[in-house]
Amino acid sequence: MFDALTRQPDDPLLALIGLFRADERAGKVDLGVGVYRDETGATPIFRAVKEAERRLVETQPTKAYVGPEGDPVFLDRLWALTTGEAGKGRATAALQTPGGSGALRLAADLMARMGTKGIWLGLPSWPNHASIFKAAGLEVITYPFFDIPSQAVLFDRMMEALAGAAAGDAVLLHASCHNPTGANLSAEQWRAVSDLIAEKGLLPLVDIAYQGYGRGLDEDAAGLRTLLATVPEALVSVSCSKSFGLYRERTGAIYAACSNSETALSVRTNLAALARTSYSMPPDHGAAIVSTILGDPALTADWKAEIETMRLRITTIRERLAAGLSARWQVLTAIREQEGMFSLLPLEEADVLKLRAEHAIYMPTSGRINIAGLKTAEVDAVITKFLSL
Repeated sequence: MFDALTRQPDDPLLALIGLFRADERAGKVDLGVGVYRDETGATPIFRAVKEAERRLVETQPTKAYVGPEGDPVFLDRLWALTTGEAGKGRATAALQTPGGSGALRLAADLMARMGTKGIWLGLPSWPNHASIFKAAGLEVITYPFFDIPSQAVLFDRMMEALAGAAAGDAVLLHASCHNPTGANLSAEQWRAVSDLIAEKGLLPLVDIAYQGYGRGLDEDAAGLRTLLATVPEALVSVSCSKSFGLYRERTGAIYAACSNSETALSVRTNLAALARTSYSMPPDHGAAIVSTILGDPALTADWKAEIETMRLRITTIRERLAAGLSARWQVLTAIREQEGMFSLLPLEEADVLKLRAEHAIYMPTSGRINIAGLKTAEVDAVITKFLSL
């Protein structure tokens, strides 16, 4: 019976990992997979994470299920970190999820159950966004968000597109550190899009996956907080993979900010029912780590200090890349103002393949680079190889 299936294409980014591993050349550079790496090329475990794990090993009383909703303490602490004053007192439904991807899928399933027809998605975006929404049965309606040749956000075209959305449609927004472009909306633009969403009766779904990697923990959530202060309802998908370095622990949450507590209860029961038929119970180790860190002032301070060090390292590499690459591509001075782990370079597929074949530089054929994957000592050599194209 399995013969009825047809082979599916490999995920290009995951395939790139295998190609990089198989390359035996010295000095190879991985600008592909989206993980933070330090100056040794390793993806470190936060000091606060190690200490939280030690405490859990010594004191955690059970490994019993946490229930479909997850740990309410974790959910409350993560919501406070993400939304600050904007989230206080807000009627909210929350579920712990298997990573940010699990949160996005639950949000998509909830919207499909609600009767949401379409979700507006600015392009380019994280490739899995559209796949998740389509798998849930939503129509994905796209519009241009970022122009690669000019490295500019197409805000007027974004606003023009959303002005044509129907009441009840959803719209996906990146909170900060846009994947794959690194480009973000200004405070003024966040106010404008928040007002438009409220006026048109749209449902925003905000994906916040890189808090702390752009301008700072509060600054990276400022647009989301503006939105929450403006709209009556919103969905927020939170990932802890990058912010806490918990990639393999699959730690995340989905929140629904509602207009009243009765609605929040209804939303929570629907999310729990959807989770029950999908993965039943969420993994809890990562959530327990995050809750432990956020519940201890000393651990929180150490975690904040370490993520700030990582943020500043990325900023320094951005400045050097912008200075070097702008010698050939003047528009790439924009890399300096872009934020987070990624930038999307104006390269042709042939350029990317040439860099891979001749210089062992690995990146997706889209031209998206993971700046956080570079060692400082590699930057000048990488610039020289890019300029040789």
